[in-house]
Amino acid sequence: MPRAFSELTFTPAVRVHQERMGSADSYGKFLDAGPRSGHEIKEAERAFIEARDGFYQATVSETGWPYVQFRGGPVGFLKVLGPQTIGYADFSGNKQYISRGNLDGNDRIAMILMDYANKRRLKILGRVSFAEGADAAAELYPDGAEAKAERAATIHVEALDWNCPRHITPRFTEAELRPHLTALGQELATLQAENEALKQKLAKLA
Repeated sequence: MPRAFSELTFTPAVRVHQERMGSADSYGKFLDAGPRSGHEIKEAERAFIEARDGFYQATVSETGWPYVQFRGGPVGFLKVLGPQTIGYADFSGNKQYISRGNLDGNDRIAMILMDYANKRRLKILGRVSFAEGADAAAELYPDGAEAKAERAATIHVEALDWNCPRHITPRFTEAELRPHLTALGQELATLQAENEALKQKLAKLA
């Protein structure tokens, strides 16, 4: 676990539970380890982020309640703009604006990006700013998007961490399954043709 993520998440209360459950020593090394790390997007993170078609985000309201929402779009709608910057066109939705309102009072965001097929997930902590209007989101608008963009969202990454794959149940999108289904379809067509040819040959021998 990178030091930046540990610094933000291993609060005194968290450390108490780590002590109680016997994991404090193994996790403490991340707080004491050398130069700060895990606050910049490297090539592996960039490739992973830009290959996603959605992510889960958590914000906190003025009343202290967390709110988790799924944000989705075409693959590539989430763009890496710099070593600590991610951006996306914020599409028009059901117009409840819960996340949007929460971020006015507290600009902190937690994100989880999932790759179910390969049992991978990336956690990101950051701060969000907005530029209102479709024009502001024009450069971030992805190919293939059908919804209207209401604003540009920019996330300043404070920390990120690859999470343990344990307990992730593999799931596959239609796009991920299509090459395998196409191959199976071709194999089935070949077998059907061979079967028909054998039937015709047997019919001639009868």
